[in-house]
Amino acid sequence: MIGPKETMAMTTGRTGRKNGELPKGNTSPLGATVTRGGVNFSVFARDCTGVELLLFDRAGDATPSRVIALDPTRNRTYHYWHIFVPGIGAGQLYGYRVAGPFEPQRGRRFDPGKALIDPYGRAVAVPEGYRRGDACLPGDNAASAMKSVVADPRGYDWEGDLPLKRPYSKTVIYEMHVAGFTKHPSSGVAEEKRGTYAGLVEKIPYLKDLGVTAVELLPVFQFDPLDAPLGLRNFWGYSPVSFFAPHAAFSSKQGPLGPLDEFRDMVKALHKAGIEVILDVVYNHTSEGDHNGPTFCFRGFANDVYYSLHADGSYINHTGCGNTLNANHHVVRRLIIDSLHYWVKEMHVDGFRFDLASILSRDGQGRPLKNPPILWDIESDPALAGIKLIAEAWDAGGLYQVGSFIGDSWKEWNGEFRDDVRRFLKGDEGVVSRFAARMLASPDIYGHQEREPEQSINFVTCHDGFTLNDLVSYNYKHNEANGENNRDGSDTNLSWNCGVEGATGDVGIEALRNRQVKNFMAVTLLALGTPMILMGDEMRRTQRGNNNAYCQDNELGWFDWDRLALRQDVYRFTKELIRARLWQSDTPAETLTLNQLLGQARLEWHGVHLGSPDWSYQSHSIALTVWSASKHLVFHYMVNAYWEPLSFTLPPPRRLPGGAWHRWIDTSLESPEDITPWEVMPVVACDSYRLPPRSLVVLVARRSPRNSSRPAAPATP
Repeated sequence: MIGPKETMAMTTGRTGRKNGELPKGNTSPLGATVTRGGVNFSVFARDCTGVELLLFDRAGDATPSRVIALDPTRNRTYHYWHIFVPGIGAGQLYGYRVAGPFEPQRGRRFDPGKALIDPYGRAVAVPEGYRRGDACLPGDNAASAMKSVVADPRGYDWEGDLPLKRPYSKTVIYEMHVAGFTKHPSSGVAEEKRGTYAGLVEKIPYLKDLGVTAVELLPVFQFDPLDAPLGLRNFWGYSPVSFFAPHAAFSSKQGPLGPLDEFRDMVKALHKAGIEVILDVVYNHTSEGDHNGPTFCFRGFANDVYYSLHADGSYINHTGCGNTLNANHHVVRRLIIDSLHYWVKEMHVDGFRFDLASILSRDGQGRPLKNPPILWDIESDPALAGIKLIAEAWDAGGLYQVGSFIGDSWKEWNGEFRDDVRRFLKGDEGVVSRFAARMLASPDIYGHQEREPEQSINFVTCHDGFTLNDLVSYNYKHNEANGENNRDGSDTNLSWNCGVEGATGDVGIEALRNRQVKNFMAVTLLALGTPMILMGDEMRRTQRGNNNAYCQDNELGWFDWDRLALRQDVYRFTKELIRARLWQSDTPAETLTLNQLLGQARLEWHGVHLGSPDWSYQSHSIALTVWSASKHLVFHYMVNAYWEPLSFTLPPPRRLPGGAWHRWIDTSLESPEDITPWEVMPVVACDSYRLPPRSLVVLVARRSPRNSSRPAAPATP
């Protein structure tokens, strides 16, 4: 092992050949590249005094089978260290040791005792004895360190598969966790495949039946499972150690290259089912944390390049995770772009959701940039044209850019939609006008940009916060299981427990909660924009009030499939909404999705009386009539977020297509009357409609489709 102030001398490998006789290799491409006769290695390491390439036989080996010292005069070009090693290929385990000055005040933190993974490594092997703490302490950690794996992605048979590039107007996103989806024994997946990419494949028929068109996967880049409170495991994966390697623990295939093939098998199977794959990517920080954190990779190669630092060398922390990636440094920009290219070209993903995307608009000192280079690189990259780019347009440093994120191709998680819909439906005052704007793709936020409605990614719940069931069941977070005395997680949940904190056997409260769940689901899936729903909300999955279950790799964080039978009515309601959302008329003039129809529509706002919307501070109700551009289809929405019943006057039916209103949705009714298939919607033969407390109703008038079945009997609300 090299000393911290030594320049590495040439060593002799197991074969007896002097390393100086090995071909010096090429600077490009970065990473480990399989070519005829061997592997080319290239890595960026600035200001170091020496680099060793370590070859291992097994992930848990404490001693490399071969150590190759790179000659700084022969194997270094600029800041790139490179060598060609003949006689090895895909599957070879490797790492690096890098010597250099330890000068934290100058941003340099070289540690020659640490085995480092390759920043461009395509696969990572994790030893059974992996210990995060060993990478934090002085000394050699090779035995317990993760290792990179040489991979050759070219040999996979995609069978003609390509990213689907589905329009946002025809997209319904399902945010989910790969492992959490099938880890619960109730999933019915064989034990060896639970919590894996292969396990997800077995559940594709469920996703097809539900009707979603895209899955947005919580992080699948290799992450550190031990980056969590003592005794717990990091489950969500917002703790990356690699930007190229799929997380090994999500693979059921044995061997270091198994995760690559199994991930691609999953993508290919989802594409065959017409479902896009969007990755939640974390290009804002790494698992190395602050100065007390481990040295896995980036810190050991060029700490002052990869991370944003204060003048005294300490870490800027705009992520809440200890460090901040220096995304607009030219080397890091290249890393991010190369990573995106890899996941699109070699792994065939359809898009990316960028966690804490506002970090990407900051410079190396943490200051917001007017024209962030990395964002324009992504925006203008021809290889990413047509790929979905979704920004979480805020960060933990207080930068909030919803409505002002740069570029034309970026869509945004609309946090205003989440908050305003929550406030209105739970009965807060002073929200009605904001709620109305959220229903129409937030023109107050995006109207100045003249963007399409799908600019707004509409959601009420996501992985971070309460599930939909818990949103209507808890007033307060209950994160005691996280081991931080309930200090973690947000205290601003905008939730309402409907009268009792947590689970209850009270029939009345349960009925109210069910109604509120359906109200939230209806607003999310009917509003203009691109809807996103959270895994399990369609069957009222609960985390028992935990709003930050990042470290709950157990039944609290898993999808309990037994709830499908218990909450079949909510599942059916959601399924019918999605079906209508993507509905295409058999009338040629209206072969558009519901989103497109409403986006071209004429709108009329009302209150309980026609033409008199109540925009006052105390208002808890609103109604809206929407005429499609062709006038073949009309919707009438009524929302009563008040705690008393309200009667709404209906637009007269005489000028309606078909001459009558039909009831499509009424969340106050029991299933299956709560949402009626369009083919059998009952006629509403009244001039007013009485909405019970906290309910939502949608009526439809339309020109009768050809070959339609006999109309159903009138309904009398």
